[in-house]
Amino acid sequence: MTAPSRSPVYAPPVDIETHGPYGPGRIDTASGFNRPRYPFQGRITADGSSGFPAEPGRYHLYVGWFCPWAQRTAIVRSLKGLDGAVSLSYVDDERDARGWAFRERRGADPVNGFLFLQQAYDATEPGYPGHLSVPVLWDRATGKIVSNNFPDITIDLGTQFEEWGDPAVRLYPEDLRPQIDSLNDEIYRKVNNGTYRVAGATTQEDYDELRHTLIATLDDLDARLADRRFLFGDHITESDVRLWVTLARFDLGYNPLGKISERPLTGFPHLWAYARDLYQHDAFRTTTDFGSFRFTGASFLNDGPARIEVEPREADWEAPHGRENLGG
Repeated sequence: MTAPSRSPVYAPPVDIETHGPYGPGRIDTASGFNRPRYPFQGRITADGSSGFPAEPGRYHLYVGWFCPWAQRTAIVRSLKGLDGAVSLSYVDDERDARGWAFRERRGADPVNGFLFLQQAYDATEPGYPGHLSVPVLWDRATGKIVSNNFPDITIDLGTQFEEWGDPAVRLYPEDLRPQIDSLNDEIYRKVNNGTYRVAGATTQEDYDELRHTLIATLDDLDARLADRRFLFGDHITESDVRLWVTLARFDLGYNPLGKISERPLTGFPHLWAYARDLYQHDAFRTTTDFGSFRFTGASFLNDGPARIEVEPREADWEAPHGRENLGG
């Protein structure tokens, strides 16, 4: 006789009136936009030398559809063909002071039955007082978080699970690592985090300067992609994943919220075609919910500077991109 399956358990609804908004005491936004600290920085290694050996079925990703940092891990997991080796589930799109939760809209926690992500943090560091972020890489063997440091998680998924992943997918090839690291740093400073810094600007001078830097970087990337299919040629790399998650949210989230540019993503012709090209790969399409992007960043806009007016824009991501014949 088989044991009856347990019914899923969900967190109660978001209740800001009772619990207050998320943020105070957990994220420092007093001066521009300062990324919170990510204290859990364990690494997975193929040989187990880090204490966290790559093993199928051992690790679980907690992610959010809305979050670009979390989506990067979901994309890499799919690109590498690790769906059967590393499990994944989603937190709800909205939160109050209790942080991210597991509700019916996005599903229950299938690993621990947690109602709130805070429980995973507390299991790792009792009474954890810091930022409750996704992605979280959870270790079933120890019952603790391995990492919530999003750049490390994608590197480890892309390089340490070769025995179970697709060996033809080389997102972080050794011969390109210095160049990838350099471009990743620029993308992070000027684009990924740049969108938040524009929105968090507290002076007119900072707002104008940060806007100019971000738009100039998009122009440079647009030019780079004029004669190559992806950032490093004809194969997708870690850099493409990192850039794409911001491009996908630009017209619906970052630009109308942060008031960055009069030009939408569609105003950068090569970037826009490149973004559609990536989206039409299953690993990008199946991890994307455009409806959730409208929630992104609603709490990080600072008053002060006179900002341009930008409205959200819909676009046809399924339109032909015409980039199939571009090489390296």
